[in-house]
Amino acid sequence: MDEIIIFDTTLRDGEQSPGCSMNTAEKLEVARALDLLGVDVIEAGFPISSPDDWKAVNEVAKTLTRPVICGLARCTQGDVEAVATAIEPARHKRIHVFLATSEIHRKYKLEMAKPEIVRRAVEYVKLAKSFVSDVEFSPEDAARTEPDFLSEVVQAVIDAGATTVNIPDTVGYSVPSLFREVIATLLAKVPNIARCTLAVHCHNDLGLAVANSLAAVEAGARQIECTINGLGERAGNCALEEVVMALKVRGDHFGKSVHIDTTRLVPTSKLVSRLTGMHVQRNKAVVGENAFAHEAGIHQHGVMKERTTYEIMRPEDVGFAESKLVLGKHSGRHAFKKRVEELGYTLSEEQFERAFRYFKDLADRKKEVFDEDLKAIVQDEVQEIPQTWELVSFHTSSGIGTIPTATVRMKNPDGKLLTDAACGDGPVDAIYNTIERVTGISARLTDYAIRAVTGGKDAQGEVSLALDIGGKTVRGRGVSTDILEGSAKAFVNAINLYLFQAGGVEKK
Repeated sequence: MDEIIIFDTTLRDGEQSPGCSMNTAEKLEVARALDLLGVDVIEAGFPISSPDDWKAVNEVAKTLTRPVICGLARCTQGDVEAVATAIEPARHKRIHVFLATSEIHRKYKLEMAKPEIVRRAVEYVKLAKSFVSDVEFSPEDAARTEPDFLSEVVQAVIDAGATTVNIPDTVGYSVPSLFREVIATLLAKVPNIARCTLAVHCHNDLGLAVANSLAAVEAGARQIECTINGLGERAGNCALEEVVMALKVRGDHFGKSVHIDTTRLVPTSKLVSRLTGMHVQRNKAVVGENAFAHEAGIHQHGVMKERTTYEIMRPEDVGFAESKLVLGKHSGRHAFKKRVEELGYTLSEEQFERAFRYFKDLADRKKEVFDEDLKAIVQDEVQEIPQTWELVSFHTSSGIGTIPTATVRMKNPDGKLLTDAACGDGPVDAIYNTIERVTGISARLTDYAIRAVTGGKDAQGEVSLALDIGGKTVRGRGVSTDILEGSAKAFVNAINLYLFQAGGVEKK
């Protein structure tokens, strides 16, 4: 089978989704997960965009040795040099240069004529080539570019040294039959096309990103650019998990292979969802919670008789477990540690002891502790955010005909216990008002969501929220069988993240 190169841009295009920005530690965590997943190329960021983005790309380049580490650059000297310095430590490095080519971009955005577009594209591919041997060029909005001019640009950048030419459907305008034709035309009309890898980068504005990418593969493209959970500008990008499983499940049709360890798709999806705060819809293909759920009686009967009647993939092939290990209050350290390691986590002794104590406390409140409960416990321990303010205890009072109030006790950065009380529209609002009084930080709640981590009346609840603090948006997360406690933890988590990002504290 021909091999398809999987180019992941979660850390660049995916992070451009509103509200999805990640700090350096979070980007490194995602990069490591992408490495374990088997991604061939990781586009780690857009180094010129900010010092933090340069640092994140540089840290990824220092840390990972297997995949190609790539950075994005416009056709300017500063952009190209920023990428070159950021990726310099990488064992395998690539500079990705782009310039718009469609008439609408030439006229309204760039105000350039066709000859100037070709000249600049060639000039900066050559500049990138002076730093690295692996150079990718993207004619932005290629799907809306005149076919003859697109062919001219592609031929020119290949002659200039581009080793990969990426054809983007930047605004998700194309449809599979037309996008297939774009790729076929380039392969037929560009005389030096065999000297490069032809790639595609499809957006999902019409819900066709995966379909267009697969159509391009049928026409001869050999690299697909995609993101975990389909994150990205506007409606997002081609979803990695969907396009990979389409190639795997329908190998009889496509005849192509990928290097992806598909059993890590679900864990990677959940990681990106947790760090970005972008929850995956339950009916999302491949990685959604309902992807392998059957409620209709006819479906249930069919699956019980023969799984393949209604399942074209095995849940374990994408990282779902068919059975869950149930731990309870009588379980000891060895069983807990073994299951945590099986779930893919490595904890320090201090983190393990804290997680184990919380597990025993949870087991006293719940009859059964499931894998999702364990993940929620452990993920709280492996966060890179220092606990500047610590929630010690709280008490609330509310009901019909009463004024909701909350009393909160917290430990400040110096370890001193502080207690205060406040009223609110409800118990959660009262808790948040009190935390603001104790910490002295004023925050506006802009998003608040609760979901059950597991099933049952005694399930843990996960609270995710977003706060606006001084014009800066930060996200927080808290997990507990008590929704009020989870809400309080999420609020404190967001405040600690804000302080960490503001540089007010150092991780101890």
